[in-house]
Amino acid sequence: MANVIEKTGKTVDDAINAAAEELGVTRDDLDVEILEMPTKRLFGLFGETPAKIRASIKELPVVAEKPVVVAEPAKVEEPVVEEVPVEEPAIEPILEPSPVVEDPSEPEPFDRDKVIDAAEDFLHEVFEAMKLDVIMKIDDDPEEGCLIELSGKSLGVLIGRRGQALDALQYLLNLAVNRKNADEKVHFILDVEDYRRRREDTLKKLAKSVAERAIKTRRDVRLEPMNRHERKIIHTVLQDNDRVETHSAGEEPYRYVIVSPRRGRR
Repeated sequence: MANVIEKTGKTVDDAINAAAEELGVTRDDLDVEILEMPTKRLFGLFGETPAKIRASIKELPVVAEKPVVVAEPAKVEEPVVEEVPVEEPAIEPILEPSPVVEDPSEPEPFDRDKVIDAAEDFLHEVFEAMKLDVIMKIDDDPEEGCLIELSGKSLGVLIGRRGQALDALQYLLNLAVNRKNADEKVHFILDVEDYRRRREDTLKKLAKSVAERAIKTRRDVRLEPMNRHERKIIHTVLQDNDRVETHSAGEEPYRYVIVSPRRGRR
């Protein structure tokens, strides 16, 4: 009776390799049944379910030998050897999520209100999954974008360290609701209890303080990594300061601003 075991892994491949190692055989020697495919929960923010397989060692088939056929009694012929092709071992395919099939029909006319409604539904699903009670206030300006202000209890998790979680949620929102609109889009801006205005005030003060430090020490000052919007605030605040100059360096998402004293000035 073949050994039968069940194994889990981050992917189906990982689970098959783990089963082969435990049974002391190669994966080609296994019969594999996929019990569960790995699935990511909402946006990958809440963990994932591992793959699960059932594996057993293949039983080797018994191959009967072919008799040697002698054509004439007076003549001994060499036995005829039939070459039997070796079948490739069956390997269970690794199932990937089905690609999104775009609707071949004509795209629907752009409807700004419909896109905003879709954004509201998207956020409701996110907050429900996170078990957060959030109040949304929507202020749409076709020129500046659609500002969605979020308020409620214990919403610090939506902001994250220096607004990184808020930026990620804003990016996902824009990507999800605008993917069908190639030409026209609605730019959504998320804010949690006026966090972005307070962060902007903090960055303006930081820019002025860093400029004074660079002037005083006559050395470049490197700021922490920031997103493009925050770097723009630093550049804008110091662009009229003729005693310092600024530039960005590094690669996303770790790009940062360097404030330098203008050389040759005292």
